[in-house]
Amino acid sequence: MDNYKNKLGSLADKLKQERPKTPIQEVQPVKVEAVVKVAEVQFNNWIPKTLLKRVKAHGVEHDLSLKDINIQALELYLSHKAKPDQTTKNADKTLTAG
Repeated sequence: MDNYKNKLGSLADKLKQERPKTPIQEVQPVKVEAVVKVAEVQFNNWIPKTLLKRVKAHGVEHDLSLKDINIQALELYLSHKAKPDQTTKNADKTLTAG
């Protein structure tokens, strides 16, 4: 029993003498992949009101913005209707002519 009291007493003395060590948290930044931004321009046109309602409903159903729907629609249209080289040439001609 005396041995136990000595050990317990020495533990109490040891705790009084030593300051408790507080853990230090390491802050590590979150790794974010670089996102390549493409230059954007404004695109504005008039469409029938019923079509706009359908597009908005589609966006809500599929969690897409009007911008995303427009981009997808235009890319799909151009991939089916025109060759990529042809569209670039036509765009360059209209820019230099205007």
